[in-house]
Amino acid sequence: MRHFASGCAFVALTVATPALAQTPTPAELAELVRQQAAEIQTLRARLDRIEGQQSAAASAPTTTTVPTAQLAQQGADPALLLPQTANTQPRRTVPFAPQLAPPGPADRDVTQAQAARDNPSGLTTEWGAGLPVFHSADGVYTFKPRGRILADVSSTFGSDYGARNITTTGMRALRLGLEGGVGTHFFYQFEIDFSENDVDVVTAFMGWRNRIAPGIDYDVRAGHLFNDRGFEGSTGSDSTPFLERTTVATAIIPQRGFYGVGIMPRVFWKTGHASLTVTGDRIDGAQAVADGRTVLARAHWNPIKTPDSVLHLGAWGFDESLSPANTSLTRNTVIGGRFNGALRVSSGPLLGGTGTTGYGLELGGYKGPAWLMAEAGRREARTVANGDFDSKAWSISGGFFLTGDLPPYNPRLGSFGQPKVKRPTFDGGPGAIELTARYESLDYTDLLTGGEGWAATLGVNWYLNSFTRFQLNGIHWNTDNRTGAYTGQDSGQTISGRVAVTF
Repeated sequence: MRHFASGCAFVALTVATPALAQTPTPAELAELVRQQAAEIQTLRARLDRIEGQQSAAASAPTTTTVPTAQLAQQGADPALLLPQTANTQPRRTVPFAPQLAPPGPADRDVTQAQAARDNPSGLTTEWGAGLPVFHSADGVYTFKPRGRILADVSSTFGSDYGARNITTTGMRALRLGLEGGVGTHFFYQFEIDFSENDVDVVTAFMGWRNRIAPGIDYDVRAGHLFNDRGFEGSTGSDSTPFLERTTVATAIIPQRGFYGVGIMPRVFWKTGHASLTVTGDRIDGAQAVADGRTVLARAHWNPIKTPDSVLHLGAWGFDESLSPANTSLTRNTVIGGRFNGALRVSSGPLLGGTGTTGYGLELGGYKGPAWLMAEAGRREARTVANGDFDSKAWSISGGFFLTGDLPPYNPRLGSFGQPKVKRPTFDGGPGAIELTARYESLDYTDLLTGGEGWAATLGVNWYLNSFTRFQLNGIHWNTDNRTGAYTGQDSGQTISGRVAVTF
């Protein structure tokens, strides 16, 4: 190899011969020699690097490479793939499912976080689902902005009460936030919501993740936490297949709602997960009285799990002790759309509450582009003067993707997530088109003042890509309230639509 450098110098001198025949001056000759010496030194440095790389390659194990385009089709995040040794099957570090959009820094499992830490690409940004993910060059620090915009319109007609037949608009969610991580184990997330024309802190936590044994991971989150409760109760508002969650998710719930300040350890294995949550009340400014206390547990299992099919089994339960400052157990639950305040199933006024206990079951799954999910739950409320009473709810939901996409089921969490659309409209494809149907029932009649209701919904979802969608729901509802302004049997229809963008 080193003889090659000397040959290059000889060629350079030969090419320069016509110029020498013109009798250059001594200064020109000296300049020419300096230039040639610099070129020879550069060539020799390059040869040293090449020889060093060849020597290292000869002693290193052979690696196999999977084309990036192929990985993208499989749903993998190329920036997070580990190199593989020869004679082994390529491993993908996709923690959820190929039909899901790659998770952000706070939702990655320990394998993905370790891959990003040990194999930094040197890039400072990568574009994912809607907004960029920022990386430090050494892979230690990761940061991503977050947000969602869910804009709804709703129109109700057919009710015997004219005040229920209204058309309204609203923002189901208007969020801004951030998430990130430091190294393999530490992560965080923070979001605020402006949907009710007021600032409301929603998700806000810090966490630590690690591996217990091969195939068993865990994480622990502390802060303002979203409930892990039921299938749709654990699905984010930007990922639900219908505009509103089922009656199981909205009625069989702690009195404090979907959030509480506390701690949540979770354990994950190949076919399921389990969580335990201990929280006080939501974030508030009331520190003069004690918080309530809620203990909530959930587990899900996928006894069948193949590339195109999953069977889902789940169970959950909670026990809640109410704060002395919050003893009302009155409920007015959505039945025909969130943005019609007159259209609710009511328990009637109920004060003097001391606590609640709730539990539920989940059964469903998917096969190819079709999915089905059934949920049922029961909530027992305790009062000082009025005894105990039960709330009951159940639902069955299903969907089918006309475009052949797989349902965005997340086997790691047992919930729905953001889909990875196979042929996005922004790339000239049709997007993903899904037809949905649901029947749900709610019963508060264990109380003398309690009502009941049911609703049947048909819907269509059009996912333009992994973070943009249009949704349309047609709902036929029936209510029978015993108290309030709209008592007795009543029925009607509600048409609701949504435009949604999730960053």
